[in-house]
Amino acid sequence: MTVSFDLFGTLVDCDTPADPAAAVAAELRERGVSVPEDFGDAYREVHIDAPDGAEVPLPAHVSAALASRGVDAPNNAARRSVVAAFDPDVTRRDGAREAIAAAREFGPVGVCSNCSVPELARRTLIRADLHEAFDAVVTSVGCGWRKPDPRAFETVARRLDTTAESLVHVGDDPATDGGIEELGGRFVDVDEVPLSALESRLEARR
Repeated sequence: MTVSFDLFGTLVDCDTPADPAAAVAAELRERGVSVPEDFGDAYREVHIDAPDGAEVPLPAHVSAALASRGVDAPNNAARRSVVAAFDPDVTRRDGAREAIAAAREFGPVGVCSNCSVPELARRTLIRADLHEAFDAVVTSVGCGWRKPDPRAFETVARRLDTTAESLVHVGDDPATDGGIEELGGRFVDVDEVPLSALESRLEARR
């Protein structure tokens, strides 16, 4: 048995923008980009034809949204604006450290997180003082696939030197995190088994 964790909503809570389009637009303007009046509409449109299950990095989406309105974002402005817009206050959830320590009793421990914003997971782990707690950190923007796509779970399993069938994935969303069960692994829902009770759940499955 090897354990991986979802990040957002499972190990940490983050204060993210209520209006992501407006937050990104404000950061674009700070960097001299002429943001179109209907950027909010452009932001909500699909501009990149990605395969099923694939992650579209948010900076690529923002660049494509601007281009659809004839606007260029030079000097990597789209990426820098996205990173700045998603710069949250982070709170580590109660029991997170204890749950990670319990998981480590069974072997290496990883994170498998849906996140389209570059650098966000790393900065979140640093702010939650969890940046040294994991043997592997896999994000959808990094591996290219969003949970519940099997390739996301297979990536973290491979990085932990195990198989998806041997993985216990702890998360808060059955629709995404629960995808591990399609590969023969096991899903632990933190809404049903709080982090403080994870050790006893893992021991019962030993």
